[in-house]
Amino acid sequence: MDHFTYRDNELYCEQIPVSAIAREAGTPCYVYSTATLCAHLERLQSAFASLNPQICFSLKSCANLSICRLLVEHGAGMDLVSGGELERALEAGADPAMCVMAGVGKTDDEIRAALREGVGWINVESEAELARLRELALDEGVRPQVALRINPDIDAHTHRYTTTGTRETKFGVDFERAVSIFERHRADDAIDLSGVHVHIGSPVLTVEPYLRTVERVIGLIDAVAERGVTITMLDLGGGFGADYESGQSPAASDYAAALTPLLQSYVDAGLTLVLEPGRSIAANAGILIVRTVYTKVSGARTFVIVDGGMNVLLRPSHYEAFHFIWPTSVRERTHVPSMRCEHPSMDGLERVDVVGPICETGDFLALDRSLPPIERGDLLAVFAAGAYGMVMASRYNASRLPAEVLVDGEDACLVRQRETYDDLIEHERTVTPLALVEDVAP
Repeated sequence: MDHFTYRDNELYCEQIPVSAIAREAGTPCYVYSTATLCAHLERLQSAFASLNPQICFSLKSCANLSICRLLVEHGAGMDLVSGGELERALEAGADPAMCVMAGVGKTDDEIRAALREGVGWINVESEAELARLRELALDEGVRPQVALRINPDIDAHTHRYTTTGTRETKFGVDFERAVSIFERHRADDAIDLSGVHVHIGSPVLTVEPYLRTVERVIGLIDAVAERGVTITMLDLGGGFGADYESGQSPAASDYAAALTPLLQSYVDAGLTLVLEPGRSIAANAGILIVRTVYTKVSGARTFVIVDGGMNVLLRPSHYEAFHFIWPTSVRERTHVPSMRCEHPSMDGLERVDVVGPICETGDFLALDRSLPPIERGDLLAVFAAGAYGMVMASRYNASRLPAEVLVDGEDACLVRQRETYDDLIEHERTVTPLALVEDVAP
C-alpha cells in the first residue's frame, strides 16, 4: 500500500523516522514517499500495458512541483483543469502534448494559453465552450485536438460532492446531444473534434461503474462511426480508489482486468486511451503530521486538539472522509497497528475526537475514533493524505500554509517552505488605485 511503516514502535517514511522530519520541518507538515509515488504509477502502467495508455496525472490532486517533476520523469503526462495548473505542469517539465485540459469554466485566457502551448487534448464540456474554443483557435491560427466530455449518467456510488457522471451534475453533455455535436463538426477546419472524455467521480471503489461507463461510451463511438465520425481518443478520466482503510480499494490490476477486454480491439484499431489517475497514485504516498496541543474532556467527549485541522486537511469536514490517524510513536508494542481502520482491535484504546485549532465546530480530522492514550506534544500521523490534502489547504483564521517534505530512501528535502506571517500579508501591503475609465455613451 505504501512505504510508511512502524519499526521499534516508531513510524518511518522509507528509511527516515517521521519524528525526525517533524523536528526539522515543524508541524503541520505533509510528508511524501518517492518510492510509493513511483510504485503506484508503475503499477498502473504495468496493469494497462496492453492498452498502451497515456497516463496523465491529475494535478488537482497533488500539485507540488517536485512531485510533478518526479512523475514526469517516470513517464506521466498531466491532467489539467486551469491556467494555473498549466503553468505548474510547464514548470515541472511536462510535455504539453502529453497533457489534457478539462474544466467547465475555462476562460478565454486559459483557452488561449492551452492553444499556444500546444496542449495535447482540450476537453470541452458544453456546446457554448466548443463554439468559443473554435473562435479562439481560428484567431490563434491553430487546429487543436478536442475531446467532448460526455455525461454517461452513471452513479459511481461515491460522495455527492465528488459524483460527476450523473445527469444532475454540471459536467459534460448528454449522449443524445453528443451524437449531433460530433456529426456537425465532422469536417471542421478549425478544430479536430475526435475525442471522447468521461469522468464519473472519485473515489470509485468497485469496477462495475467503469464497466457500465465503457459500455456506454463504446456505444457512442460506434454510433458516431456510422455517421462518418472516427473517434481517435478515449479519455476515461480518473477516480480509481485508494486505501484509506486497509484493503478498501481494488488494485490497479483489478480495474485493468475488467476494462481491457472491452477496449483492446478499439486500441488495436488505433484508438488512444488516456487515463487521469490522481488519488490512486498520490493518496497513500503522503501523510500529514500534526502535533497535539491540548487534550480535554467536555461532557461525555474527549478531545485531542492538534495544531492543524480543516485549514490543512479539508476532506474530513467537507466530504465526511475517513483518514486513519495514529501516533508516530507508540509507548506499547501492542499499539503498533496491523490494519488501518476506525476502531482497531486493541486493548487500552480510548474514543476521542481529533480536532483542529480553527474557530469552527466543523473543524475536525476524526470523530469518535479509537486511539491509544495521547498526551500534549505527541505527534499524530494522518494517513492517505497525499491527494486532495495540501491542494485544498487554506489560510482561514490567518493560518500559514504548511511545509511539504519529499523523502527518497535516506534523504529528505523540504519541497515547500512553511509560510511566514509576512507571506500572509505581503500582497496587501501595497494599496494601488485603479485607473478606472468611465463608460462612453455610443
